[in-house]
Amino acid sequence: MMEIVKKIGSCMATGLRFIQGHFKATVLVLFVLWLILPSGDEGITPHNLQKITLTGPILDATPIVEQIDEAGENDDVKGVLFSIDSPGGAVAPSVEIAYAIKRLSEKKPTVVYAAGIMASGGYYSAIWGNEIIANPGSMIGSIGVIIEGADVSGLMEKVGVKTQVVHAGEYKQVGTMERQWSNIERAELEKVINGTYDLFVGDVARARHLDLNQSTEYANAHIFTAAQAKKVGLVDNIGVEYDAKKRVEVLSKVTDPVWNKEDPMDKFFKRFAAEGASLAHMYFPPVSLQ
Repeated sequence: MMEIVKKIGSCMATGLRFIQGHFKATVLVLFVLWLILPSGDEGITPHNLQKITLTGPILDATPIVEQIDEAGENDDVKGVLFSIDSPGGAVAPSVEIAYAIKRLSEKKPTVVYAAGIMASGGYYSAIWGNEIIANPGSMIGSIGVIIEGADVSGLMEKVGVKTQVVHAGEYKQVGTMERQWSNIERAELEKVINGTYDLFVGDVARARHLDLNQSTEYANAHIFTAAQAKKVGLVDNIGVEYDAKKRVEVLSKVTDPVWNKEDPMDKFFKRFAAEGASLAHMYFPPVSLQ
C-alpha cells in the first residue's frame, strides 16, 4: 500500500516540477485548449438555432456570407436570427449579404432583427428575411445612394501645388479632388448613382411586396423610427431580441431550442476587423448606400 502511495506522490511531484520549469508553455497550452475545446453542454448537444450578427459599416461581406451559407448547409440548424446594427456601407457587399439571406430564407426560417441602426446598406442586407422585427428604439431606412468628393483646388493654390495628368478617355478623371467637377463629369456620376438607386428600390419593393410607384413614401432616403417603418411596410413587427428569438423558435418548430454561442475571441477579432475596415473607408470612400 505504501509503495502505491509513494508512486502516486512521485508522479505528482514530477508533474509539479514540470509545470514550474515550463510555466509559460503550460499557460499557453491551457489557453489554446480553452479556445478550441467546446464549453459546457455545447460540446454534447449541437445548437439547432443560430444567431448571426452584422455590426458596423459594410465593407467586406465575406465573413458574414460564409456564416450565412454555413447555416444554410447545416442540417442541425433549423432557424436563424440575423441581427443587424449597421449604418450601411459599400454597394456590392450589401448586395452580397442580401442575396445570401435570400438563399437562406428559402431553406429555413430566417428572422431579421434591427438591433439599433438598420439603414442604407444595412437595410438592404435585411430585406429578404422571412420576417423583420425592429427594436422600438431602432432607426430604419435611409434607402438612398451617395458619392462624395472634396474640391481641394483652393488649398492647392494656397500652398502652390499643381497636378499633371495624362489620361485617355473623356471620363477618366471623374470624381477627381483637384478641381471642381464639370457638368459632364457630374452627369456621369449621377448616371451611376441613379442606376444603383433603382436597383436598391426595386429589390426593396420586390422583397417587401411594396408598390414601386409609391417608393417616395418608403425610400427617397427617408429615416424612420421602428413604428414609422412598420407603418410604411419596411418591417413586420416591433420587439426586442427576446421576441425575435421566440419568433425564430416558433417558425422553426423546435421543441428544445439551443442557440449557438459565439466564441469571445472570434467576437474580438470581428470587432477589430470592422474597426480597421471603417478606418480604411474614411480614406478610400466608395459609392455608398445611405
